[in-house]
Amino acid sequence: MKQTVFEANKPDMSVVDASLENSKLSCFWLEDAQPNAPHYAQLDEDILADFAVVGGGYAGLWTAIKLKTEHPDAKVVLLEAKRIGWAASGRNGGFCEASITHGEPNAEARWPDELAQLHRLGVENLDAIEKFLIENDIDADWERTGALEVANEEYQLAYLEGEDPEDAAATDTVLLDTEGVRSRINSPTFLGGMYSARENAIVHPAKLAYGLARHAAKIGVEIYENSRVLDLVTAKSGDAPIRLQLQGASVAADRVALCTNVFPALLKRYRFHTIPVYDYVLMTEPLTDEQLAAIGWEGREGLSDLANQFHYSRLTKENRILWGGYDAVYHAGGKIRRKYEDRAETFNKLASHFFTTFPQLAGLRFTHRWAGVIDSSTRFCAFFGEAFGGRIQYVAGFTGLGVGATHFAADVIVDRFAGRKTERTELNMVKEVPLPFPPEPFAAVGVNMFRWSFDRADRNDGKRNLFLKTMDAVGMGFDS
Repeated sequence: MKQTVFEANKPDMSVVDASLENSKLSCFWLEDAQPNAPHYAQLDEDILADFAVVGGGYAGLWTAIKLKTEHPDAKVVLLEAKRIGWAASGRNGGFCEASITHGEPNAEARWPDELAQLHRLGVENLDAIEKFLIENDIDADWERTGALEVANEEYQLAYLEGEDPEDAAATDTVLLDTEGVRSRINSPTFLGGMYSARENAIVHPAKLAYGLARHAAKIGVEIYENSRVLDLVTAKSGDAPIRLQLQGASVAADRVALCTNVFPALLKRYRFHTIPVYDYVLMTEPLTDEQLAAIGWEGREGLSDLANQFHYSRLTKENRILWGGYDAVYHAGGKIRRKYEDRAETFNKLASHFFTTFPQLAGLRFTHRWAGVIDSSTRFCAFFGEAFGGRIQYVAGFTGLGVGATHFAADVIVDRFAGRKTERTELNMVKEVPLPFPPEPFAAVGVNMFRWSFDRADRNDGKRNLFLKTMDAVGMGFDS
């Protein structure tokens, strides 16, 4: 097996150790936005509602906003088990991508007949988010900077060369040679790249969650924090309210939207449709003007590479560099545990890869390190479920690209509640439910086999082994 560029060009370990020495295990976004975080009461009584939304992340917030906007006289209640945006919505990399399918290749493999439609809807969705934030004066450090994908290995250049010129032109994509990509972001590992001007925005994740919550409350959504739903009970009668049982309180609602992301589905039929995968992130101290000049990055693009185990990176408003990805760790049993968030092996690996990519930044320190849990599905992107004659709607499985896709998902849920057949609801992507993951211990064996196979492919010119080819053929998958 070949060495990857990150193994062949490792920085001195003293540089890595020094960079992490004073970092703290804390999510930068949540810490940065905490002084201005809104607070909402805990539900401590039984109430009635027209609509109840479970989950105070992006999917739940967008859904509550859209329901209240469409039904201003309805009582819309949002229930969050802890704090608004505390989980994936406040911990992610701060990329808001146009793709609602976890990238064009995933859509092409699964829904080739809908590819152009899915791409158009994705860009329209991103445009709609931007318009909403501007019109409602929501400060979330939003910047429509576009996306830059780079090749770090010779074999990855073939992916760029295989890009259809007509498709590239239609999506405002520019192919870059070595000189072109390094003129945007200067790294000795970058051999070529692809820049898409309209495909991505960067955003402050926690500010976005808090801004959406404030807007929801302003228009009349009742938000309750520290209000975990323990059980969902449906009556035999189709007209009877759906009851959400909490500790010492309950909500009886006509319709319920379940937006619980990686946490166990309240509908048992979907319990095996997602698994929790831990993703790890580092954040640097702010760059000096000299350090920023050394790497360029004047366009402030969202950055990722073309490996199976890929990195993602971006600049913050204060010119810190967020650096994450590569490792995607599933812990046997599918549990979500605080202790899983501190993984020295992964943080050391990320820091090493960072200084391979940007050796000119040796001496830069990481101030924060953290992890977030991704709700991975077997098709890599969100799926939609329903129950009780459509009065219960469910969405999950965003697989790490939910910042933009949650807005699209909320539109689907609102359409379905209204009984509308729209372009969105009639997509095969929306109507099809993916295969579930197998139960333990098979899930752990399978996921670790995927990780091993992706690592082998990245060391073998991207060539997929028999296991990956077989999984491609049956429609099962895992993505880092």
